[in-house]
Amino acid sequence: MIMMGPPGTGKSMLAQRLNTILPLMSESEAMSSASIRSISQKPVNSRNWLQRPFQSPHHTVSAVALVGGGSIPKPGEISLAHNGVLFLDELTEFDRRSIEVLREPLETGTIHISRASRQAEFPAMFQLIAAMNPCPGGCDSILNCNCSVEQLNRYRNKLSAPLMDRIDIQIELPRLEHTELLNNSHRQQENSKQVRTRVIQARRLQLQRQGCLNAKLSNLQIEQFCVLDQESERLLITSIDKLKLTARSYHKVLRLARSIADMANEAGILTPHLAEAIAYRQQERRHNQV
Repeated sequence: MIMMGPPGTGKSMLAQRLNTILPLMSESEAMSSASIRSISQKPVNSRNWLQRPFQSPHHTVSAVALVGGGSIPKPGEISLAHNGVLFLDELTEFDRRSIEVLREPLETGTIHISRASRQAEFPAMFQLIAAMNPCPGGCDSILNCNCSVEQLNRYRNKLSAPLMDRIDIQIELPRLEHTELLNNSHRQQENSKQVRTRVIQARRLQLQRQGCLNAKLSNLQIEQFCVLDQESERLLITSIDKLKLTARSYHKVLRLARSIADMANEAGILTPHLAEAIAYRQQERRHNQV
């Protein structure tokens, strides 16, 4: 997921709260994460060792520290985030070559490191959460920006289309009005514990139905478990043409719609679920049209 919005809209706060709605790791997942930390000579939290890892490297991090490497290859931040969350704040400030390397683990869940004398493969199955401003000037919206076309183009080109194509959810967080800030304390909202309960229930449903999480559905499984009615099919066809969705984006939309339906405890994918999943791809389209 990528969150785009001006400074102070809560992007970092939301990312740091993600672990509070994720289920605890299984013992096998915890052992895998602990072994990576051991190889990296990082301490293991024995008290909360089932808590999913949350890695938040600074944008000045080197490529080796981010993806792993060295004369004797060691895991990087992306492997330390295995089974957990990798949060990249100010995504566009990271070295482009470093973040482009994320394309492989986002696709395969592993990272291959090759050196002259040694090769290594480390697990890197993480949830990428990134935050960025809509433009270099930190304007309220990419559609209401005072930056020049040249500035916007340089800023946009820091993130390649293949990388953005691998991001399931791309949302824009607008600046809150003063009335919303003042009235926010009086709103009744779900807390993290309540959301986590729904997440656990949805994950259990996915494992019972297909034996894996929706994110790992193969193309054949998508045809079996992401069946659409005629109205939803027409909506998807229109969106493919309008948003120029790739085959990867098409499958990601269906997986995401299946997850949205599971969170709503619905047996099938309904049109509102598909519409919501498609809406999460429109931010990329708006960004690329500037």
